[in-house]
Amino acid sequence: LFDCIDQQLGKGGVEGMLVAKEKGQWRKYSTKEVKDIVDKLSAGLLAMGVSAGDMSVEGRDKIAIISKNRPEWVFLDLAVQQIGAVLIPIYPTAIASDISFIFNDTATKFVFFNDGELYPKLKEVLPTTPTVQGMFSFEKMAEVPHWTEILQKASQEHLLQIADVSKKMNTEDLFTIIYTSGTTGTPKGVMLSHHNVLSNVMSTLPTFPIDTNTRVLSFLPLNHIFERMVTYVYLFAGASIHYAESLEHLGENIKEVKPEMFTTVPRLLEKVYEKILAKGMEQKGVIKKLFFWALSLGEKYDVNEKGSLGYRLQLSFANKLIFSKWREGLGNEIKCIVTGAAACQVRLLRIFTAAGIPIMEGYGQTESSPVIAVNQLNEG
Repeated sequence: LFDCIDQQLGKGGVEGMLVAKEKGQWRKYSTKEVKDIVDKLSAGLLAMGVSAGDMSVEGRDKIAIISKNRPEWVFLDLAVQQIGAVLIPIYPTAIASDISFIFNDTATKFVFFNDGELYPKLKEVLPTTPTVQGMFSFEKMAEVPHWTEILQKASQEHLLQIADVSKKMNTEDLFTIIYTSGTTGTPKGVMLSHHNVLSNVMSTLPTFPIDTNTRVLSFLPLNHIFERMVTYVYLFAGASIHYAESLEHLGENIKEVKPEMFTTVPRLLEKVYEKILAKGMEQKGVIKKLFFWALSLGEKYDVNEKGSLGYRLQLSFANKLIFSKWREGLGNEIKCIVTGAAACQVRLLRIFTAAGIPIMEGYGQTESSPVIAVNQLNEG
């Protein structure tokens, strides 16, 4: 999976491989910058004693990450991978007892976390997690070292060691352990190999309408396998990944980024639809009638059937008069929205796709890395 960087560089690289707001401005990290940061982070971790050990599941060091989506998340993921260690992603909302359990279950060696908001909870669990040797924050704070301090530990010797370690790895090696809540008791760890996720990536890649520099927006948690796998689809395609500031800023970020694709969950799609519906209800007279006429056309839409000439003409008018406003609300560049993690209402799939906002729906589970099936935009 970590070969995605070299693959991008082989094609000339991407100016904005990873993009996020820093001090109110969008900051682009090029493929070359990401490569440099990831290699230095790997070398710094090696200098701190992080290793693949005897290359067994038990022998590999485990690194935990508890953070919102941001470029540093991907930096760490790639850096840990290419030295044979294993990343353990944990939800920032996880309770202290679950975090303690996961640290002990995996014998976590180092912890990386987002900011000071998480620190009290992590400080609480440290006395019960003896394997943890240190913590690093992505935002600067007085209590713990900033993650960039690790970059200063990167020596030429350790930089050269990265290639030696990565050459010994194969696709069957452990890539990550993802903990799910399960139905009862303590969290359950799902072990996934590079091959598990890579097979999903390569199978899914041809179905997505993305290419080099396609703008995508990421806001679903990276600690969930759905967003993480799709991130690797983006990376291998050479897309430009933009990270939303938060769900509260999502609407604003969509207008700024004008994404061509993003992933979501059905509930968020439902909320978008509810807002659109509420605006339609506020209209009066002819405008209101046109709005609900367009909706009725959308409800009849069938992606596998073109419909009669009369229907297609009406839908064309509805697109110009009503649905074009929907697309403007999403930046007017959207090619596809991918939804998963729960079933989406068929009605919504029909309406959004009729409105020129194609919805792809995936089904799967963490254990299957995660996609079992996904509908395609085209036949084949």
